[in-house]
Amino acid sequence: MTNITYFKKTIVILSLVCVSSVSAQTIINGFFPKKNDFTFATSYSYKSFDNFYRGSNETKSNPMDMGEISSTIISIYGEYGILNWLSTTVSLPYISTQNETGVLDPVSQTSEVSGVQDLSLFLKAKVLEKNFNTSKVAIGGAAGVSLPVGGYEEAGILSLGNGATAVDGCGFIQIKTPSNLFIELQAAYSLRNNSDFEIPNATLFSAKLGYYNKWFYAHAKIGTQNSLDGFDIGSPEFAAAGGARALPETEVDYTNFYFDLYVPVYKQSIGISSGYIANMSGKNFDRASGFSLGLVYKVE
Repeated sequence: MTNITYFKKTIVILSLVCVSSVSAQTIINGFFPKKNDFTFATSYSYKSFDNFYRGSNETKSNPMDMGEISSTIISIYGEYGILNWLSTTVSLPYISTQNETGVLDPVSQTSEVSGVQDLSLFLKAKVLEKNFNTSKVAIGGAAGVSLPVGGYEEAGILSLGNGATAVDGCGFIQIKTPSNLFIELQAAYSLRNNSDFEIPNATLFSAKLGYYNKWFYAHAKIGTQNSLDGFDIGSPEFAAAGGARALPETEVDYTNFYFDLYVPVYKQSIGISSGYIANMSGKNFDRASGFSLGLVYKVE
């Protein structure tokens, strides 16, 4: 069996192994399962931060001197191959967030918040696949929706999310070489709506470099979000809108670094995933870093 065949049996889950599930990144990658293939995975993630960006200025403390703010995330993920060129994915995270000092959130009046966050459903299609010299180029697109299903408080410093219904459209191109190296570029637009807040829409971009063989898969990725409007934390507009109660309406930009690793452990049907994420820069965002561990199961 070739390296590529081994790889296709396990690759579909690698979009989940890092902490990006709570960073507004899409869960789409450029690989496709075969028709009727199904993958299920669960992962545990942890991230924390004690530095924060007020506008574009990095501060050495969190809002209201909360100390380190940490989150644990337990996620479930599934992908099903409808056709060889068409698949669907679903993901749902449970998040628990707390601060170090016990200072109460000014909105929720608690130092710890937990609950189910947003349910994401995507449909992904391969538009074109061509061989160029010795490399293979694939172009595809995806569309999906994320729905807040946990009934969590959208405002406040420790909120689990912004409570928006997001409709995302995504396009990607992937180039694979005979040596099992690949490059993947992705661009997405996220249209967000919340009846109680003016949530800014956003564009998202990522660039990924990876390598695989029958023993492991690894990739490094840079991902960015650019909100198209919104307040800066600490600005007069932010204060007039309600301060912490207006956090969902802030302009949230960031650049993240990811490193993900996957190792099959039993007959290419069961494997272990791991990941690392670090927020390198941002605007009205945290300077968090974290890791994840996951278990993957595939049915053909």
